[in-house]
Amino acid sequence: MTDILDELEWRDVIAQTTDVDALRAALAKGPVTVYAGFDPTAPSLHVGNLATLLILTRFQRAGHRPIGLVGGATGLIGDPSGRSTERALNPADVVAEWVSRIRAQVEKFLSFEPGPTAATLVSNLDWTAQMSAIDFLRDVGKHFPVNRMLARESVAARLSGEGLSYTEFSYQILQANDYLELYRRYGCTLQVGGSDQWGNITAGVDLIRRVEGAHVHGLTGKLITKADGTKFGKTAGGSVWLDPELTSPYAFYQYWLNADDRDVIRFLKVFTFRDREEIQHLEKDLAERPAARAAQRALAEDLTTLVHGPEELARVVAASKALFGQGTLQELDERTLEAALAEVPRATVPALGVPFVDLMAQCGLVESKSAARRAVKEGGAYLNNVKVTDEAYVPDAGDLLHNRFLVLRRGKRSIGGVEITG
Repeated sequence: MTDILDELEWRDVIAQTTDVDALRAALAKGPVTVYAGFDPTAPSLHVGNLATLLILTRFQRAGHRPIGLVGGATGLIGDPSGRSTERALNPADVVAEWVSRIRAQVEKFLSFEPGPTAATLVSNLDWTAQMSAIDFLRDVGKHFPVNRMLARESVAARLSGEGLSYTEFSYQILQANDYLELYRRYGCTLQVGGSDQWGNITAGVDLIRRVEGAHVHGLTGKLITKADGTKFGKTAGGSVWLDPELTSPYAFYQYWLNADDRDVIRFLKVFTFRDREEIQHLEKDLAERPAARAAQRALAEDLTTLVHGPEELARVVAASKALFGQGTLQELDERTLEAALAEVPRATVPALGVPFVDLMAQCGLVESKSAARRAVKEGGAYLNNVKVTDEAYVPDAGDLLHNRFLVLRRGKRSIGGVEITG
C-alpha cells in the first residue's frame, strides 16, 4: 500500500487536514474507507470537480476503499459555500435526472471490481428522504450550536451581504449527517472535498465525535487557479464540462493543449497519473524547448483519454492535425469536424455560390476581400487544405465536407470555417 499522503503532498493538492499525523497513522494500518460528494447542481461535472474526483481515485489506487456520493438530497437544497447569493432551487425531477447523469460520470473513474478496495456509489436521498423533520431536528440538529454555525466562513460571508435562507443555512447539517450515515453504514472515516468544503467537512467530523465518540478525518484539496488570473475551468464559451454534449472532446483537448507554460506542470501533477520522473522530464523539456509544448500535449492527451477514452483522443488529434494541413479532412467524422470548427472563426451562408475571397472575409480570416485576394496571390490561401490560386474561385458541392462544411486557412496557423445551411 503506497503512502497516499506523500503522493498528494508531492502533487501539491492538499489544502487542509483535520489531523495529518492521526490520518497518516490510520492510513498505514490498512484500507480506509473514504468518500467525496458531488451535488447535481448542473447536468454534468466540470473540470473543477475532476480535481476532487481524482483525489478519490488516487486513494483507491493506493489501496483504500472509495465511496462516491451523489447529492440527490443536498442537490435539492444548495450549498452556500463559495456563493454570494442564494441558489435557485431546481425542480425535483430535474435534480433526479442530473443525479443519474453524474452517477454515470463518477462511475467511470472508480473501480467496482470485487475486493478490498471495491468502490461504492450512493445517493444521500436514500437516507435523508426517510427522515422526518422532527427526527432531523431532534437527532441531528440538536448537535449543532448555532453560534458555531454562524461563525463558519461561508455563513458569515453571506450574512454580511445579501443574507442566507434557513434552507441553505441547514446545508452543513445535511452534509454532516451524510458523513455520519456513511460512518455507520460503511465504516467511512475520511471525507475529501474541495477547499470550499472545509466547514462542511469539519461539521461532519464534529458530529461523529459527538454522536459516536469516534475520531474521523477530513482532507481538502487546494483551489486551482491559473497564472494569468483567469478563472480555472472557464473558457469564453463557459465552463469546461466532462459531458461531451456540453464540452466537445475536441474543445476539451484544446483547453488543456492551450495551458499556460506557468500552469502546465502543476496541472500534470493534479490531473494526470504520470509519476514524478515523467513529470520532471516534461518540466525539463518545457524549460529547454518551450515551443515544442510537449508538456501541454501530454496533459491534453492524458486527460482526454481519461475522460473521453482513447478513441475520442484519436479523433481529436486527427482533427487537430488535419485542420493545419497535416492530415486528411475528408477522413474526419462529421461530429468531430463540427466540434473542431466550433472552436475557430466561423461563418454561415445559406447556399453555395459565394466566392472564396468573400468567404475568407466573412469568417474573419482576413479584414477585407482585398486582403483575401492578396493572400491568394501570395500563395497563402487554402480551401480544405488545397491551395487556392484563382482569386475568382467559387466553391461548389464537390468541396463540401459532409455536405455542409468548408475549411479555410490563411498561412500555416489561421483557420476559419464555413457552414452551408441551405
